[in-house]
Amino acid sequence: MGDIHQSAVVDDGARIGAGVRIGPYAIVERDVVLEDNVIVGSHVVLSGHTTVGAGTTIHPFAAIGGQPQDTSYKGEPTTVVIGPNCIIREHATVHRGTVRGRGETRVGASCFLMIGSHVAHDCLVGDRVVLVNNATLGGHVEIGEHAILSGLVAVQQHCRIGAHAFIGGLSGVNADVLPFASAIGERAELGGLNVVGLKRRGFDRPTIHALRAAYQAIFTGGGTRAERVERVAEKYPDVAPVMMMVEFIRKSGDRPLCSPRA
Repeated sequence: MGDIHQSAVVDDGARIGAGVRIGPYAIVERDVVLEDNVIVGSHVVLSGHTTVGAGTTIHPFAAIGGQPQDTSYKGEPTTVVIGPNCIIREHATVHRGTVRGRGETRVGASCFLMIGSHVAHDCLVGDRVVLVNNATLGGHVEIGEHAILSGLVAVQQHCRIGAHAFIGGLSGVNADVLPFASAIGERAELGGLNVVGLKRRGFDRPTIHALRAAYQAIFTGGGTRAERVERVAEKYPDVAPVMMMVEFIRKSGDRPLCSPRA
């Protein structure tokens, strides 16, 4: 058992790992699992079938595992899983899944959920994702690893944002955003590749050049989008990041894809 403040309310059914610290007036309900060295700040509420990974820190007034904001939810035992070594700041919220969705909301390892950010029911958030202050994900959203969503970004239900993408502040995202791309706008449009992020994460120059050429080929030239994507796949079969972009579009099917600004 860890260090639990005397004013905290921790249900006997909760599973508390070694080195866990729980602050004043926090509430930990019966089906919650806190793995080793989790830190729970004051007035945090952890409810439902929620698992918090080792080394994660949750700051005051965050609420994790609450009921989904979905009228179909009737109290089913759906879940939230938070990965290890995350930072969840004040007033952030993560809601549990729904039975008509995947039944689980999942946040990956080493994510940073800043003040007031929201992860809705049935979302899948990859590793090392950053949600800046008040970034909001609708239900069933998928975010790839290393993506960054700036302040006050709103992502519509069922949208997908690819790995290493960057979304500028105050943007409304209502279509899928390619991996490695940057997007911004009241209705977000692509502004090119996230070159700054690629360089920071160690992508070499030939890979960045290949991604830039593939990006241009996907959105310009003759034929349908599907035909252009297949031409890119034929040209760059051995460039893994380019093929990530190709597979992302293939998986999108008929879903709308965020396009470059005119």
